[in-house]
Amino acid sequence: MLSYDQARKIILENITTTGIEQTDLVDSVGRLLVEDVVASWDMPLWDNSAMDGYAVRAVDCSKIPRNLNVTGYIPAGGKADDIEVKAGCAVKIMTGAPIPAGADAVVPVEETDETSGEQVSIQARVVERQHIRFKAEDVRAGQTVIHAGTIIRPPEVSMLASLGRSTVPVFVRPVVAVLSTGDELIEVGRTPGAGEIINSNTLALAAAVREAGAIPRIIGIARDNLESHREKLLEGLKADMLITSAGVSAGDRDLVRVVLEELGVKQIFWKVGIKPGKPTAFGVKDGKPVFSLPGNPVSSLITFEEFVRPALLRMMGHQHVFRPTFSAILRDNIKNRESDRTSLLRIRLEREGEFYYASSSGKQQTGLLKTMVNSAAIAVIPPGRGYLAAGEEVDVHFFGSYIDLI
Repeated sequence: MLSYDQARKIILENITTTGIEQTDLVDSVGRLLVEDVVASWDMPLWDNSAMDGYAVRAVDCSKIPRNLNVTGYIPAGGKADDIEVKAGCAVKIMTGAPIPAGADAVVPVEETDETSGEQVSIQARVVERQHIRFKAEDVRAGQTVIHAGTIIRPPEVSMLASLGRSTVPVFVRPVVAVLSTGDELIEVGRTPGAGEIINSNTLALAAAVREAGAIPRIIGIARDNLESHREKLLEGLKADMLITSAGVSAGDRDLVRVVLEELGVKQIFWKVGIKPGKPTAFGVKDGKPVFSLPGNPVSSLITFEEFVRPALLRMMGHQHVFRPTFSAILRDNIKNRESDRTSLLRIRLEREGEFYYASSSGKQQTGLLKTMVNSAAIAVIPPGRGYLAAGEEVDVHFFGSYIDLI
């Protein structure tokens, strides 16, 4: 049986990136840039005003207050070709407007007293070059401003748009088929009767796929017979990745492995030395990854987090696919059933100063979904650790996004 680390390594060795596509800027957010972006022109393209106010010569304002003659006006979007600031004069100017010849500073309007339409009184000290954004001060033409491999955020979108780019090359978002199995499952919207369970796994896994940046495709429920499994798994194998939940243990109705093998999926492994989540399987067909996860909602989400999410990120070009691991101090003693497997414990986290403090989110049975709702992170406990004492440090990583704890 593979260890936790071995399984993660083997999965990534079998993952290839998706194709490349040009996409519009808004749709590129959260995706990886494929190539360097080189500035096609200077930013700014010309010296311009950073404030609404008056373009002046600093030497004229060495003593304040100082009255200057207003000899022109340049609005945003206007031109300064025929305008010059001469000695003893000022030109009214708006933010973003080009700096006229002769001016070497801008005085904000709030630091002036507009005595009349023809004169302005400068009320504050003026320093040469103040409130001017100079040509190429931000970016020079030919400069690489965003490097390949960068995750595109709103600031990158702003830069790309400012350089005239309406589209950008990124890795294609993989389509991920999500399938649950079992006669006991019913869809959301029905009230479960005796022996029935609402199919929450499909929606939870689809949500996890979307959170990772890929495109979920829900393909329903495979019933506990070979014909239904063949139909649904064939449909799922048309996607870029297939995720199934339940049906991978050793029961009479656990048909997923049997049918996947029949359909030509090469089984890489089907057990991992973790708890929860031991019956996790991974295979490949025609380069497409196939994950078969346990049916318990807790196990399903944890194994997605530890194995599927990193694979999805690698498919989308990411090099750093695992969440950062850091240390947290246990607040309480935790009794962890000693095992030869890595334990993945659901924990609460609190931050006090420079330190994180961890406590159990509740009983760790895989049927208790509330402990997932209450957890902020996963503590990764090495095999053989049966008792964890308060004050001890454990390795943890966030489960989902907890910006308020960073």
